Amino acid sequence: MKVGLVVLGGVARRPEDGWIPCLHWLIERLASRHDVHVFSVYGAPRPDHYAFLGAMVHHAGARPAAFRTATAIMAEHRRARFDVLHAFWVVPPGVIARVTSVLIGCPVLLHVSGGELASVPDIRYGGLRTWAGRLWTRIGLSGASQITAASAPLIDQLGAMGYAAERVPLGVDLTSWPVVAPRPRRSGPARLVHVASLNPVKDQVTLLEAVRLLAGKGVDFVLDIAGVDTLGGTIQALAQRTGIGDRVRFHGVLDRVRLHALMADASILLVSSRHEAGPLVVLEAALVGVPTVGTAVGHVAEWAPDAAVAVPVRDPEALARETFRLLQDDARRVALGTEAQRRALPYDADWTARRFEALYEELTERRVLNAARRTGPVR
Repeated sequence: MKVGLVVLGGVARRPEDGWIPCLHWLIERLASRHDVHVFSVYGAPRPDHYAFLGAMVHHAGARPAAFRTATAIMAEHRRARFDVLHAFWVVPPGVIARVTSVLIGCPVLLHVSGGELASVPDIRYGGLRTWAGRLWTRIGLSGASQITAASAPLIDQLGAMGYAAERVPLGVDLTSWPVVAPRPRRSGPARLVHVASLNPVKDQVTLLEAVRLLAGKGVDFVLDIAGVDTLGGTIQALAQRTGIGDRVRFHGVLDRVRLHALMADASILLVSSRHEAGPLVVLEAALVGVPTVGTAVGHVAEWAPDAAVAVPVRDPEALARETFRLLQDDARRVALGTEAQRRALPYDADWTARRFEALYEELTERRVLNAARRTGPVR
């Protein structure tokens, strides 16, 4: 089968230019069985193409990026027909896939991957924030032959908008992320961890206020933060100003080995995001036996109350209170970690690839049947 993945980015030549691990795991698995071409709208300063994990990556690399991406898809289709286009993110990948599919007669599988269904005006975030964003989101969604999303809240939101969708979590590669059994907390300071880019959507302002309140309760803890800094040191400066600088350690971007060690050593994962499709980090924490206390988004919302603790968005008092309660009840903390791991284990990266492959087969079979109906019986 020939598959065209249409993505925003995450498949650069060098990791420092932006990698998305869950995309890599999927590409590697699909490419071992299919002819896979990845069309990246952004992520390279100029047009480029190269072999990547068994697939071929095509970068638009210059404006107009959407037009160049669509042109590259059609050129590759002329060389050998695509069986399916698989878009990650609605705008612009889903829109590009929709327009291109009309021209080449190919079904589109669309995975809602980010803030397409969000509207957070005060930080200028979300595809539904403006009329233009709402229009393009509708165009992308309406052109899909099948829609998927990682978590139940997004499936529910899509349903409310009139679109049926299937929940397909983007699972973790267990070969690079070994499973660790849940275990009692060690003596000494509680180890809290937060893994996310430093940006307004992840809302580290709320996170730091919550841990400041936690310190005020007399809790002995260390908070490890890992992720790329997009805010030029403002979060680090805020930690110092609020008097918790000696309790917070900023690690920047870590490789998978160091990140796994950091996560496996933690007591609780803290999530403070204002919106999430997943996030993957909740699954990663679960696989090393660490439960999540976080805002009611994505996997945190769908797993609460049995496998995670969810609190309202932008509520540092609630985040501090529930973290404090869980640190005081280690039996409950281990039980949450155990249930979270039970839920995460079946949906690893292998499962994700197999499910998408099954959907590819369904879409291609549906296209053949529809074509047969249009042409009618041969006499």
